[in-house]
Amino acid sequence: MAEHVKHLAPQGVAPGNGYSHVVLGTGTFVAISGQIPVDEDGQLVGPGDAEAQAKQVFENLNRCLAAAGATFSDVVKLTFYVTDVAHLPAVRIARDAYIDVEHPPASSAVQVAALFRPDLLLEVEAFAVVNG
Repeated sequence: MAEHVKHLAPQGVAPGNGYSHVVLGTGTFVAISGQIPVDEDGQLVGPGDAEAQAKQVFENLNRCLAAAGATFSDVVKLTFYVTDVAHLPAVRIARDAYIDVEHPPASSAVQVAALFRPDLLLEVEAFAVVNG
């Protein structure tokens, strides 16, 4: 866990399952645009396969964070946009390969009618705070 990021469990609020209700950070704010499951050439990875798409999305997030000098331990908020909540278990598996599951970021998950391309099953955006 990054020392400049603090996870809080507010009294009177049921514990989150796989997310923190409150995450504080001190440093430089980093916003990562919603990442979609395309490779470095812009080709879709895993057509119709939520697990393959989620893995690619988190690899793209990892690369974007690295470009900002950040890691997943610096992430304070994730937002998941899925075309079907049935994809969330696959998203969680991919997420858990990258985050500290003992100190997860704050998160929101939203089912949407569609994303900007009909072959996309999910999109994930991240907010991070980098020390310094």
